[in-house]
Amino acid sequence: MVEWLRNLTRSSEDRWIGGVCGGLGEHTPLPSWVWRLAFCLCVIFFGFGVVLYILLWIFVPGKT
Repeated sequence: MVEWLRNLTRSSEDRWIGGVCGGLGEHTPLPSWVWRLAFCLCVIFFGFGVVLYILLWIFVPGKT
């Protein structure tokens, strides 16, 4: 498994809604605005971005 995926947490500082994109931005080489754009494009073109974001919000733990 990819190391950053194992240590993935939601961000407590860089958050707009749930901190999912901020957490992805902290644990990957891509900044959080790229993740936000990717989720928005998934919503607009494919329709599954909201479901994916909500699932990540539920299953990715917050920082402790």
